[in-house]
Amino acid sequence: MSKDIRIKKGLDIKLVGVAEKNTTKSSQSSVYAVKPEDFHGITPKLVAKEGADVKAGDTLFYSKSDERILFPSPVSGKVTEVIRGARRKVLAVKIAADTTQVYKDFGTKDADAMSAEEVKNHLLASGCWPFVKQRPYDVVANPNQAPKAIFISAYASAPLAADLEYTLAGKEAELQAAITAVSKLTEGLVHVSVGANTTSPLANLKGIELHKVSGPHPSGNVGTQIAKLDPINKGEVVWVITPQDLVVIGELLLTGKLNVSRTVALTGSQFSKPAYVTAISGASIADVTANNLNDDNTRIISGNVLSGKEVKADEFLGYYDNQITAIPEGDDYEFFGWNKPIFNKISTSRALTFSWLTPKKKYDLNTNTNGEHRAFVVTGSYEEVFPLDIYPMQLLKAFMYKDLDEMEALGGYEVAPEDFALTEFVCVSKQPHQKIIREGLDLMREELG
Repeated sequence: MSKDIRIKKGLDIKLVGVAEKNTTKSSQSSVYAVKPEDFHGITPKLVAKEGADVKAGDTLFYSKSDERILFPSPVSGKVTEVIRGARRKVLAVKIAADTTQVYKDFGTKDADAMSAEEVKNHLLASGCWPFVKQRPYDVVANPNQAPKAIFISAYASAPLAADLEYTLAGKEAELQAAITAVSKLTEGLVHVSVGANTTSPLANLKGIELHKVSGPHPSGNVGTQIAKLDPINKGEVVWVITPQDLVVIGELLLTGKLNVSRTVALTGSQFSKPAYVTAISGASIADVTANNLNDDNTRIISGNVLSGKEVKADEFLGYYDNQITAIPEGDDYEFFGWNKPIFNKISTSRALTFSWLTPKKKYDLNTNTNGEHRAFVVTGSYEEVFPLDIYPMQLLKAFMYKDLDEMEALGGYEVAPEDFALTEFVCVSKQPHQKIIREGLDLMREELG
């Protein structure tokens, strides 16, 4: 029996540049990169040195805190460069890819016959463990802890998000193998959320608790679904896996190969033809967007416009990302822009803005914040777009002045930075909500464990 999730608070930001449902294979990048910063909270210890030959699936580095958590090469080739920052911190490992890919053989596995310990060990040894993230703290899961449940959101509600029903079509065998395996890692349920009116490939899988989601963004955020179904209390842990990462785990079990290729949505008004491409994680942005991107005064984002990361054309696709967004850079300013009727922007306020009159209109928004950073003011606007049973303003302030008792009491264990992306969007004070939450969660993790 499914338990439906209906969200009323939130905001759908409709933008120009939805990806058309046709997929092309991007040209293989000559260079790929794996960046430790994609795995928040991990201190890397390098294994593959410059000049080393690696297969797809060979270990590049591991976590200093747990040597079992390995981070593999997405392609076969030669390690050409290890980029380091201050105090020799590893920022990226670059691999020059072979023309023909060679995969490390991890052996095929029958998920039904595996024990929980065998599943865990196989995911750790193959480098698939980083796909398993945990709440609280939104970091790579600690394999020594047992989750009370596992959550998978197959409903993407973020602006211009990839259509998971389309990108996962035909992957039922891989998804079922992965679900069968990871369900053994918890004594609780595997919660899978799909859109209320979709025919998702995950809807008919065995061994899951199915939920149908409806409502505005952030209804597709896994944090919203956890809060509605099984909120996190102190001392509890839940694990989170994305559907595209489930496909990688399933293919590993069925074929013995670690294939981290994924269908990436190219979205936004700065693409001449927004569409889908098949690319390997860590691919060069320039190669994935070749002959499609208008790079004149453009902001490129690996991920969605609310919670993605700004990248340059010579940088690389994020390890977890299945979307690249390109929108105009907001480096122009309007004279008396605050003092005249506005028809081309979205606002939750009805003061001089008229987006509420055309709820289905698509906008070509840029990155301009339309105001400078200023002190927090109480407007009540956060609560209109924040569906969790938490006081967002009070929690943000507790995170800013680092009161651990208040951070706990106000719901710090339940949130992740992406849960505050919409409040940051509507914030009249232009405060960096996601950065505040990230720093606060790091402090909680360090002090409270």
